[in-house]
Amino acid sequence: MKFVIVGRNIEVTEGLKSAVEEKIGKLDKYFSPDTEVYVTLSVEKERQKIEVTIPVKGSIIRSEQVSSDMYVSIDLVEEIIERQLKKYKNKLIDKHQAAASFSKLFMENDDTEPEEIKIVRTKKFDIKPMYAEDACIQMELLGHNFFVFCNAETDQVNVVYKRKGDTYGLIEPEE
Repeated sequence: MKFVIVGRNIEVTEGLKSAVEEKIGKLDKYFSPDTEVYVTLSVEKERQKIEVTIPVKGSIIRSEQVSSDMYVSIDLVEEIIERQLKKYKNKLIDKHQAAASFSKLFMENDDTEPEEIKIVRTKKFDIKPMYAEDACIQMELLGHNFFVFCNAETDQVNVVYKRKGDTYGLIEPEE
């Protein structure tokens, strides 16, 4: 695995770098050797945050963890990613789309229980053109943490979502 480690409001010391490479490096048994791992370490007040993004063909594996100690955050994020990989392994095999990004040993080892994704409810609704700000207001009124709408400016389907810290995000399709 190839690591790209950056810091925001924190100097990435050799100790932090080696802790990240050692802990996240445990995941190398799941990935092909040329897999790139993007790690961002950041500090905001007392919050020590790590974000790990691993792009694989057709998907992105991502996790972020926050604690009062950066080394604890690093430990937590590794556990979460490993759990995600084991949970979705069967989906990856079924799709064959991302299998090339993972190690053969991981893909061939059949030690996980297949976990079925079960859709229990389907909703249909009218998508009316509106501005992103109006979609945020509508989302708040509904008490949801995301809202699908037709963007009045671009005439494309977009999604607004609630982020940590009472901020909002907008998802738009690439052109």
